[in-house]
Amino acid sequence: MTVSSKRFALVNADGVVADLDLPATAYRALLKMRSLSEAGGRIEIDQADLAQRLDISRPAVTAALRHLDLAQLVKKQRNGVYQLNPMLAGYLSLADCTAAVADMEPAERLNAPDFVERYHEAVKMYQDQLAQKRQARDQQKKVVAARRGALHAVG
Repeated sequence: MTVSSKRFALVNADGVVADLDLPATAYRALLKMRSLSEAGGRIEIDQADLAQRLDISRPAVTAALRHLDLAQLVKKQRNGVYQLNPMLAGYLSLADCTAAVADMEPAERLNAPDFVERYHEAVKMYQDQLAQKRQARDQQKKVVAARRGALHAVG
């Protein structure tokens, strides 16, 4: 039996994805992952392989995948296995496509009224968390340096 390579999608989500204003590497990663996905949106690829296929660094792939996760477009299931948002995935039948989208939480749908705004808020929160961690590390370095300075003064 020959399996059809024809894929069905319930929506054309390209406009919403464009409105997210993702970094260029995130768009490239998304397009590559969509091209490699199985019916239903499952993708088996590790970050090193994705970096090689896109001819970018591994840290750039990590950052791209972070944005795709924050945007709820691609979720990591485990190392080397990712899942496309059901509204971006291709399906072997219209029934499979319709069922997958019907099973989604309304907030995860690309056509949710606040989808784009929630992505931008998630990015802001993530950047704030990184800044707080950086600040805490810098403070810890100052404390360690002050202790070392005090120890050297004694000797």
